[in-house]
Amino acid sequence: QVQLEESGGGSVETGGSLNLSCTISTTRSPFIMAWFRQTPGKAREGVAAVYKDDRTHYSDSVKSRFTISRDNAKNTLHLRMNSLKPDDTAKYYCAADFRGVASFPLVPSDFNYWGQGTQVTISS
Repeated sequence: QVQLEESGGGSVETGGSLNLSCTISTTRSPFIMAWFRQTPGKAREGVAAVYKDDRTHYSDSVKSRFTISRDNAKNTLHLRMNSLKPDDTAKYYCAADFRGVASFPLVPSDFNYWGQGTQVTISS
């Protein structure tokens, strides 16, 4: 069974930065890993994804501000968030899947494994 755990969330002011991390409890390398975020009452939104070969995709709302990366040797996923805005406030989830299938824009149904989320709050 694969387990994911996020860390690094917190509260920062507009324009600040945060670095999120996710550990994966398996030696297998997922085909794709991604970050989603969700605000209460709204649908889960895809943020960024990274493939096994380090190719990446970003949503338009975070492109040029966020950077996703993975360390296959350590089985960790990272999200560097710069120039944060109040609209970035959400609970952030890491997700992974071992199948060679992915849709863009990212959809939650394409990912079989999820963490419990970490809260990110940006004050204006």
